[in-house]
Amino acid sequence: MRSVSASTGSNRLASTLVACFMGAAASQGGAAVAATPPAGYHLVHTYRLGGAGFWDYLTLDSAARRLYISRGTHVLVLDVDTGKVIGDIPRGHRVHGIALAPELNRGFISDGTDPSNVIVFDLKTLKIVTVVPMPNKDSDCIVYDPATQRVFTFNGDDDTATAIDANSDRVLGTIALGGEPEFAVADGAGHLYNNLENKSEQIQIDSRTLRVTDRWPLAPCENPSGLAMDLQHRRLFAGCHNETMAIVDPDAHRVLTTVPIGAGVDANAFDPAAQLAFSSNGMSGNLTVVREAAPDRFVELGEVTTQPAARTMAVDLRTHHVFLVTANMGPRPAKATPENPRRFPTMLPGSFRVLEYAPQ
Repeated sequence: MRSVSASTGSNRLASTLVACFMGAAASQGGAAVAATPPAGYHLVHTYRLGGAGFWDYLTLDSAARRLYISRGTHVLVLDVDTGKVIGDIPRGHRVHGIALAPELNRGFISDGTDPSNVIVFDLKTLKIVTVVPMPNKDSDCIVYDPATQRVFTFNGDDDTATAIDANSDRVLGTIALGGEPEFAVADGAGHLYNNLENKSEQIQIDSRTLRVTDRWPLAPCENPSGLAMDLQHRRLFAGCHNETMAIVDPDAHRVLTTVPIGAGVDANAFDPAAQLAFSSNGMSGNLTVVREAAPDRFVELGEVTTQPAARTMAVDLRTHHVFLVTANMGPRPAKATPENPRRFPTMLPGSFRVLEYAPQ
């Protein structure tokens, strides 16, 4: 474990899946290194769900005890206390993310067709309320902003974000981002933060005016993917494909420090009660754990061994357990097809599973 003090200083699915299956200073200005015990998370449950369809984002509703899992054309809903599937939301074509608006009893699913859709569903019954046609293609990340009660999709092929009124399902406008968006978070105060993967930048969006109000470089981070936020202390945690987690002060528009992570990051998460940031690394098959000891001091707790291709995750804020998903993969197809243009490896039948890790 290392203690790091802050100093001055494509396609996500394709690249991670294909790659999975084929000291002294840790910050920009130098930081002290301390030897202490590693992270203490361990596997407590494996839920074997099987079924067809690749996966992408996970969203966990800790209050309702539900884990939403994107599965290609649909969304599985798992009871995290029993490990049982309690629902299946259909009608998708290329499902990516799930955003929840508990105060409105609504959920929103990004369906990255061409053009895209957003599938709106009832949180209690899991029944579809409506499908909203979108003026863009490749809707990927989706985020609910409670400050404005708006939902934002981040559209990879278009380099845009699109806003929807979460009450009326009306499309409000589209924002040019100036780069390819990846994960995004809302700060609850009228701002969204988003990683631009192909620019290695981060941007701030005003969720009321629908404008990009700031942008800054994430160097030495390259190709940022996952993003999480400590809302209280206003710190962003960006997972980068050069095996780095960039810890960012969004108000000062700068990277405070970086810590090493495993290869193939595709999600980050933050547990505010435990003050822990996580990075799920599919190529390395591990989970990086970092403690925020103070807003400007971060302690690396080490790596938890998970399983290959476990690249997306969600944290249960009630139990502090971490959920990941993975499957066993066959060979990569020799040729591209219209159904599989990026030559994803074949997922072996019956092997899809949910992994649940708990602290010691």
